[in-house]
Amino acid sequence: MNAQAIDRLTSWPRVRLAALPTRLTPAANLARQLAAASGAAGPEIVVKMDAETGFGLGGNKVRKLETFLAPPRLEGVTHLITTGGPQSNHCRVTAAAAAYLGLGCTLVVNGAVVGEPRGNALIHRLFGARIRTVGDRSERTPAMEEEARQVARAGGKALVVPLGASTGLGALGYAMAALELQLQLGQLPGRSRTWIFVSASSCGTLAGLLLGLSMLGREDVRLVGVSADVTAGDMRSDTLRLAGDGAKMLDFKGPLIEEALETDDSEVGDGYGIPTAASGEAIELFGKLEGIVLDPVYTGKAAAGMLAHIRSGAVDPRDRVVFIHTGGHPALLA
Repeated sequence: MNAQAIDRLTSWPRVRLAALPTRLTPAANLARQLAAASGAAGPEIVVKMDAETGFGLGGNKVRKLETFLAPPRLEGVTHLITTGGPQSNHCRVTAAAAAYLGLGCTLVVNGAVVGEPRGNALIHRLFGARIRTVGDRSERTPAMEEEARQVARAGGKALVVPLGASTGLGALGYAMAALELQLQLGQLPGRSRTWIFVSASSCGTLAGLLLGLSMLGREDVRLVGVSADVTAGDMRSDTLRLAGDGAKMLDFKGPLIEEALETDDSEVGDGYGIPTAASGEAIELFGKLEGIVLDPVYTGKAAAGMLAHIRSGAVDPRDRVVFIHTGGHPALLA
């Protein structure tokens, strides 16, 4: 454990948005059903409910924005500008943060909404965001830069928030979450190994968890990022880069526990936001067995990856599985 880096992390400036700590709740019914289906004992399963961070309907983006938007970065800022898809969770929470902080907000969205806005697309507008639509992902960054110049010409100052707030700074929010999870797991009976499953795309959440676990020296943990769209190779390189950036900010010179990181792109299916049979099953099981609502874009596929690992026997029955529920349920209503 690197106490100095942890002290720097816990004293890092934040804008307080999230309702923390989020619950760590057992998924005993799901664990029993999986064990019964296999005819053998199975691992313990618990769910870290980051869907309940609260602010702007919650989810993992709240923790990352807490560090990304912390003072003094907002000094003189009049507008937030960010990007995502028409149903972006990140855009939803950024628009909520802008409203809360009394700032203007522009969302550069790739893809038009067909018909009346629903789900996150509706909530973006309810939070007062101005929507600029572009044709595809390649146009997003140039459009954000143009929007920032327009704000400056009008006498304002824009802060551009990268996709997902997935930077070294944003990742510090999930390094803090790793410390929070460590305390919660310490209150449970010991298990031989801990597996952590989380959805990954822009990789800031996964990178923060890797950084936090590395500072804690948790070599007994297996951290699995399940992709919503990117390849396993890109996910790994992005995660290590962002975790390294966060480590530099904290002057953490210890090694990242790279051997603990697994990146899994087997659940992507036909692409981003396109449900699969496995994600549909995972959503159904979590709903009917645990009363937990997953989404079809991120957490449904992450849970499918978790189920596949357990069913394959990769997870020892003596282990504990932690599923990080990163939110996203408004997508079900789109």
